[in-house]
Amino acid sequence: MAIKNIDRRLSIAPMMDHTDKHFRYFMRLLSRHAVLYTEMITTGALIYGDRKRFLDFNSIEHPLAIQLGGNNPDDLSECALISESEGYDEINLNIGCPSDRVQNGQFGACLMSNAKLVGDCVNRIQSKVKIPVTVKTRIGIDEQDSYEFLYDFIQTVSEAGCTAFIIHARKAILTGLSPKQNREIPPLNYERVYKIKQAFPALNITINGGFTELVQICSQLQHVDGVMVGRAAYQDPFMLAEADKFLFADPSTPQTREEILDRFKHYVAEQVSLGVGIKNLTRHIIGLYQGQPGARQYRRKLSDALPEGIDPIQFLDTVIRSVSNHKY
Repeated sequence: MAIKNIDRRLSIAPMMDHTDKHFRYFMRLLSRHAVLYTEMITTGALIYGDRKRFLDFNSIEHPLAIQLGGNNPDDLSECALISESEGYDEINLNIGCPSDRVQNGQFGACLMSNAKLVGDCVNRIQSKVKIPVTVKTRIGIDEQDSYEFLYDFIQTVSEAGCTAFIIHARKAILTGLSPKQNREIPPLNYERVYKIKQAFPALNITINGGFTELVQICSQLQHVDGVMVGRAAYQDPFMLAEADKFLFADPSTPQTREEILDRFKHYVAEQVSLGVGIKNLTRHIIGLYQGQPGARQYRRKLSDALPEGIDPIQFLDTVIRSVSNHKY
C-alpha cells in the first residue's frame, strides 16, 4: 500500500545506471526514512518494453518514487496509473535531464521552456492517480536562467496541481555539455532555490546539487523542506549512516560498515540464487569504505571473481574480514 504522507527531508536522486533496485535496497540499509527514486523510465519503455523489469522493487524500499520521462499527457497518465497499481508511493516527472537522447525525445530539461505542457502533464496524471505527483527540474536552461523564468515555471506548474518540486540548483546547458558536465560546470545557485521557497511557502521545495556531507544537508533544512543527494550517496554512501539520527531522530539504523555489509550479504545471496550476477550487486557497495584504511584492498577484493566453490556469503565475509583488520 502506498505511503500517503511522505517525509521529504532526505531523498536519493534518480541516477541512470545506478539507482536500480539493488542499490535502493543498499540505501535502505543506511536510512530507513530517505525517499528513494528509480532511474528515469521513459513512457515508451514502460508501455512497450519489459514492464516487470522496469517496475520491480523490494518491499523494503518504501517510500519509493518512480521517475517518468515523457511529454505526452496521455502516455504519462497511463504509466502513472500502472506505477500506482504496482505500489509506488509517488510519481515524479523528469524536467531536468539534459542529455541529447532525452532532448531528441523532446522531454527532460528542454520542457522547462514549455511550462504549460508540463502543467498539462501534471494535471492529467493527477486525474488518474491518488499518490503524489512531483516535478524534478533545474533553475533554468541555456539563456533562460533568470529568477523570473524559474518563478513563472513553478507558478504555472503549481497552478496545474503540483505541490512538491525538486530543484537542481544548476541550470542545464542543452548544447555542448554532456550530462556529467551539466552536473559540474554550470555554477550552483542555492539562493535562487531559497528565494523560490520564500515566494511559494505552501509548496514543498527540495534542493539538489553538490551536497557531499551530512552537515551540509542538515543546514539546508533552514531554507527548504528537503535535500536530495545524488552522486555522493553512490561514491561515499556511509556519509548517510547517521542521517536518520540527525534528520529524523531515529538512532536505530546500523552505524558500522560491517553491520551494513552483514545485512547486505544475505540479500546478495538471495539475489544470486535467483540468477542475478554478483557483480551487478557488489558494484553498488564499492564506495562503502571511501576514505578509510583498507579501502583499496576492499575495492580490489570486491572486484575479484567469485572463487569456485565459495558462496556469496562466504565471499563477502572474506571481504568484511579484510577491512575489519584495519583500525579506523
